[in-house]
Amino acid sequence: MKSVKQLLGDKQRTPLSVAPDDSVFTALETMAKYDVGALLVMEGSHLAGIFSERDYARKVILQGKSSRETKVREIMTDKVLCAKPELTVDEAMTIMSQKHIRHLPVMTADNQLLGIVSIGDLVKATIDEQAFVIAQLEQYIAS
Repeated sequence: MKSVKQLLGDKQRTPLSVAPDDSVFTALETMAKYDVGALLVMEGSHLAGIFSERDYARKVILQGKSSRETKVREIMTDKVLCAKPELTVDEAMTIMSQKHIRHLPVMTADNQLLGIVSIGDLVKATIDEQAFVIAQLEQYIAS
């Protein structure tokens, strides 16, 4: 089973982020441009929070706020659950399922951001591993 660090190596993409003082509208534009459901909120190299479509729906739309005038810091999730790099894909999926989250930043023990994995990344990795095992079993049976 792959670790989330290995999974990040397969993704080959720097995590997308916004600053806490960026407007929600700017964050939404970035999410639309890159077709992602969440952005990390960074203050320099420090992870300040995460901004997701869920944050927007619940804290802007439902509360009648303006996305052009609301700052990301006002609605971001600031208590971010992070994964350790050695966590397996299965362990990460379990955490995400139990906590009802779709995005999981990966941080080293000294709080260095390595990247972010989504539930979609984890599902794809699980399917790929299962397909490999099935192919191996079919080959074994055929020989």
